[in-house]
Amino acid sequence: MTIQAINVRNQFKGHVREIVRGDVVSEIDVETPWGVVTSVITTRSVDDLGLVVGTEVVALVKSTEVSLARL
Repeated sequence: MTIQAINVRNQFKGHVREIVRGDVVSEIDVETPWGVVTSVITTRSVDDLGLVVGTEVVALVKSTEVSLARL
C-alpha cells in the first residue's frame, strides 16, 4: 500500500520497533524489510497517531526528512 496523496518517492512499510519518548520530541525506530528507519517526531504526534511498539506504519523519506503515517 502506498499513500497516493503525498508525492514522496521513498515509502518504506514497516512496524514500530522502538519508541524513545522525550518531553517534546521522540525517536521512532521502524523495522522495514530493508533495515531500520529512524524518525524524530513530536511526542504529541506519537500520542495522536497512537503509536506503540508493533504498530504498522509507512516511513516517508524525502532528503533528510522522515515522516510517518499510520496504516
